Amino acid sequence: MQPEIRKIVTYDEEVFIEGFKAAERPWRLFAVAAVLTNPWAGRYVENLKPEIQAFGPILGEMMTERMIALAGSGQAIEAYGKAAVVGLNGEIEHASGLIHTLRFGNFYREAVEAKSYLSFTNTRGTANAPIMVPLMDKNDAGRRSHYLTIQFSIPDAPRDDEVVVVLGGATGGRPHHRIGDRYQDLKDLGHDLDNPAAV
Repeated sequence: MQPEIRKIVTYDEEVFIEGFKAAERPWRLFAVAAVLTNPWAGRYVENLKPEIQAFGPILGEMMTERMIALAGSGQAIEAYGKAAVVGLNGEIEHASGLIHTLRFGNFYREAVEAKSYLSFTNTRGTANAPIMVPLMDKNDAGRRSHYLTIQFSIPDAPRDDEVVVVLGGATGGRPHHRIGDRYQDLKDLGHDLDNPAAV
């Protein structure tokens, strides 16, 4: 069983000036999107597992290879995330199913040697719907400088019977980060850093 991929779209943004000030080094955000036929479109399917298990490794490996090629290496990617947008003849569950499987995400996670989970969005929309890929530091979920969002759209996707599956990454955090980090907030609020829920 193979995913029917209509096309691959690549997004690549390089920022030299952010907030009226030059970046110390160019700041890159990039993504790879696969536009594929939704195998469950237009009907209710109880068991999504066969397609998830078949498509996950194919999409995960292919898209990860393209992300690494864009970045130059896995080490060059500091922030990462994923997203899926399902067309109107699909369920949010279909978008979720294709990206929320280790058979998909682990290819990317291992290629960039990450410890954090992949932040995500799963939404439904028409062609040219906003694709929002939230990113965070691949090793430190509390590092706010790397809380980023890649936003783009594909004029002809998703069609009603399609899903757009996306991986995103960045070579660094916001160039002039100055809002502090989660750990300082926890200290200021008197929380134990090893047990943030404790007061």
